[in-house]
Amino acid sequence: MFETLNLLILIAAGLVALSVFTSLVSFRIGAPLLLVFLVVGLAAGEDGPGGIAFSDTRAAYFIGSIALTFILFDSGFRTRLATFRLAAAPALALATIGVALTAGVVGAAAHYLFGWAWTDGLLLGAIVGSTDAAAVFFLLRVGGVNLREMISATLEVESGSNDPMAIFLTVTLIGMITAGSMEADAAAGAELILEFVRQMGLGLIAGLAGGYLMVQIVNRLKLEPALYPILVLALALVLMAVTTLAGGSGFLAVYVAGILCGNVRMRQQPSLKKFQGGTTWLSQIGMFVTLGLLASPSQFGQVALEGFGLAAVLIFLARPFAVWLCLMPFGFSRGEIAFVSWVGLRGAVSILLAILPLIAGLPNAQEIFNVTFLIVLTSLVLQGWTIRPMARRLKLTVPPRMGPVDRIELELPGGQDHELVGYTIHPASPVARGERIPRWARPVLILRDGHSIRLQKAGKPQPGDRLYILASPRQVPVLDTLFAAVTKEENDPALFGDFDLDPDTQLAELGALYGFHVHKADAELTLRAFMKRELGDDVEPADRVAYGDIDLVVRAIDSDHVITAVGLAVEHIDPAEPTLPFFFSREDFSRVARRLANRIRRRRARAKVMARRRQAYDRRDDTAPTEAAAATASTAVASPDAEPSRMPEEAPRKAGSSAPGPAGQAQAKAPPVKDKATRGKATTGETTTGESDDDAEDWRSSSSRDSRDEEDEAPRIAAASHGSTG
Repeated sequence: MFETLNLLILIAAGLVALSVFTSLVSFRIGAPLLLVFLVVGLAAGEDGPGGIAFSDTRAAYFIGSIALTFILFDSGFRTRLATFRLAAAPALALATIGVALTAGVVGAAAHYLFGWAWTDGLLLGAIVGSTDAAAVFFLLRVGGVNLREMISATLEVESGSNDPMAIFLTVTLIGMITAGSMEADAAAGAELILEFVRQMGLGLIAGLAGGYLMVQIVNRLKLEPALYPILVLALALVLMAVTTLAGGSGFLAVYVAGILCGNVRMRQQPSLKKFQGGTTWLSQIGMFVTLGLLASPSQFGQVALEGFGLAAVLIFLARPFAVWLCLMPFGFSRGEIAFVSWVGLRGAVSILLAILPLIAGLPNAQEIFNVTFLIVLTSLVLQGWTIRPMARRLKLTVPPRMGPVDRIELELPGGQDHELVGYTIHPASPVARGERIPRWARPVLILRDGHSIRLQKAGKPQPGDRLYILASPRQVPVLDTLFAAVTKEENDPALFGDFDLDPDTQLAELGALYGFHVHKADAELTLRAFMKRELGDDVEPADRVAYGDIDLVVRAIDSDHVITAVGLAVEHIDPAEPTLPFFFSREDFSRVARRLANRIRRRRARAKVMARRRQAYDRRDDTAPTEAAAATASTAVASPDAEPSRMPEEAPRKAGSSAPGPAGQAQAKAPPVKDKATRGKATTGETTTGESDDDAEDWRSSSSRDSRDEEDEAPRIAAASHGSTG
């Protein structure tokens, strides 16, 4: 017995240590680290060199559920509330509607392409419908890809909140298949919607209440500092279990509680972040290795066609279609939609959900599990390996806001308003270059060459000094910018312009200084206000706004996306944006709608002109006999000696003149008019000519308005790496 236990401990610890060592290779070759953990599990399984036979699906699901709880809580704990507010609407649309659309498209493909039953196809679609939180968070936070905050926030919030939707669909479909009630009627649909609202609603309420209780418990209890992280994670597990037993979404509750706890002041918060970071890594390793052990690669050949085929449908059709429909109303550009659809990595959550059909004993459960595993492997290899080049190809990367900073946080015993922050002064930091430390930051200790120095004798801070400062937690980000190294791109004129400007400078002053025309409506605007108006809320460093022949560039922003430095580029640069033949954005549809409206307006103007001309011609035809009779009568009165037989013959000849004499004869000798409308215009006098001039003027003004509208379609604002946002 003891030998077996020791053998299990040896195997588990050895696999974890091996996964950690292989991470070094992963960083060097650029492979997704979670894929490496999964491959370690496959190699240690019964079909690999390790030969470990592991088939306990319930134990695997139990381990995966605990690991996913820790991962989701830590993900919410590290998500800033400002980030959540920025991307809440598009991310929640992806987490609900997007998951349902993805499941439907994959299910239809499994049914029509590979002959699966609708129940099995939709169940597979629900299993692979959500992105993996562990994979996405790893790529965004550890992968070294600097994205626009709107995109990274959308991916982050989506991956943390779409698991409950996939779990709900999977559990519901398994229950309906087991009960044999797959009839689609109005009553079943209404019941399904009510069940979804109930689970998500209870999960949200339980998450808010549980997070509030966690904060109160941690802040009121006086414990040993090392016990606080253990208490918080234990409370997260309790919250997940209680919410699930109550009929709500336990994973949603944990994620919401993590967001609440991470955005308020809690005791021992720095130690909580460190402990949870290590626990999250251990959870990811344990979950991926366990799921790798559970798989049997020898069975993958039987479902290779279905696995790789449905993986292609998911990556290239289902996910892009769902993302496009969900993000188009929010003004995302083509490149942004394409990138979000590409970062739809499937991972441990999908494999974890694929265990549920095995536990439920469904007929095709093993086939569904193997296909799911192949889809996850394809997603991690194809998408996970190409995230960074795809972001660069779509021009969505931005320069880092600040360089590396060496910081440690030490919380004071019982202190809620201040903490002790230690910095190692970087040689290229603003402080090392002479920037003064703010007065509200109180240095308490300086370590130089391993010795403590009194503040009065230390003089100016030197590179390499360790400086400890007593500051408020809200002021720590400001200190980071002072002690951080400069970025490589900070002084690049191609990115940030040739000159540095004060963001409070008015446009009129800048135009007078550099000799460019400023519109009256913009004269009193400051550079900050003008660029905020043009760029909106999604402001990032290196964003450009064209104004005449110059470019205004965002040099720096603070944590609230407020512009703190503006650059001036004397030459306008048109950003090179990739051309995508699909992923039409809201701006593309607006442009098409404007063109259709212009065409309709032109046709209406043309029809209006033609209608007026027809009316003029009809009036000419109605008045022609009367004018001819009047002309005949006047001729008879003026010439009483004329022969009666010649009067009827002369009437038609004189009908074209309004009065007898040379003028009338000249008009009679004029060449015939080809167009009816022109003939009516020539014979109706000044009134008809005036109407025609008005019609022509309307037509010309309509055409000029249309041309101006089409010219206005060319964007005046050129935001680098920003795309054509709506």
